[in-house]
Amino acid sequence: MKKFLTIFLVAILAISLAACGSNNSSGENTNNNSGSDSATGGEQITSEKIVMGFVPSQESDTIADTVEPLADRLGEELGVEVEGRVMTDYTALIEAMGSNEVHVGFIPAFGYVLANEQYGAEVILKSIRYGSGTYKAQYIVRADSGIESLADLEGKIWAYPDAASTSGFLFPASQLMDEFDIASAQDLQTTFFSDTLQSGGHDTAAIAVYEGDADVATTFDDVRTGLEEEYPDIMEKTKVLGYTDEIPNDTISVTKELDDELVQKIKDTFLSFNEDEDMIKIMNEVYSWDEISEATDEEYKVVKETYEKFKDSISF
Repeated sequence: MKKFLTIFLVAILAISLAACGSNNSSGENTNNNSGSDSATGGEQITSEKIVMGFVPSQESDTIADTVEPLADRLGEELGVEVEGRVMTDYTALIEAMGSNEVHVGFIPAFGYVLANEQYGAEVILKSIRYGSGTYKAQYIVRADSGIESLADLEGKIWAYPDAASTSGFLFPASQLMDEFDIASAQDLQTTFFSDTLQSGGHDTAAIAVYEGDADVATTFDDVRTGLEEEYPDIMEKTKVLGYTDEIPNDTISVTKELDDELVQKIKDTFLSFNEDEDMIKIMNEVYSWDEISEATDEEYKVVKETYEKFKDSISF
């Protein structure tokens, strides 16, 4: 069973890496630092170009357009070129940070844990939403589905954004495994659920339920508010079945090769955006951030402990 999930996730990674390669098909070195050696932990990067990585919470083209002024402003403050790059998924972003194709990553808690463990990435900032540094994942079902409890999900189709998503996969999977004494994530996907759908984004997972392609979606709370313009009746057609325990908010993390002074400048610049209505509006439009706060590795201990359940069966 562990072997099955490992193969499954390695396949996801292979597809993600291929997509990353196509985004840089010109062969251009996005690192712009011949003096650094990420594989051997060599000289720290004081780059003339910083690449920020994002993953889709909405259509990729929309995010790319939205983050462009954020990248431009950050570049002005740092005195370097800053590029905003939308990756295919969290796995691709983590791997890009590991190879220094991306220097600053907007990654969720689980993604940070993986990036920290695999590549020494460092969390520097976190999001604040509705005054809180934590949030919950939710289970969305159709209002007319007849599903009234987590137990009713057995035999149903589960849509989740990404296998490396904290709220979309890790915490809901852990909760369901505990509640129903399920031995592994592979058993959860193939025995408890009749089928699964990896949608690529929180919004698309919710839409899969809305359109009847899945019975339940696991997303951050509450992804549906950003979908009401396109789907005005989504609140009436769907409902929240339940929530997970509290999860530390998503992060802004950096690669270990970035120069310490540059990291401090990046941190200070992002924190200064709290006083800039236009910048916070962009952060809100992309990932619903209301404020930016400093963060430490210790705050993500609960995620690391949850990850231990999956560590032996997940390979990246």
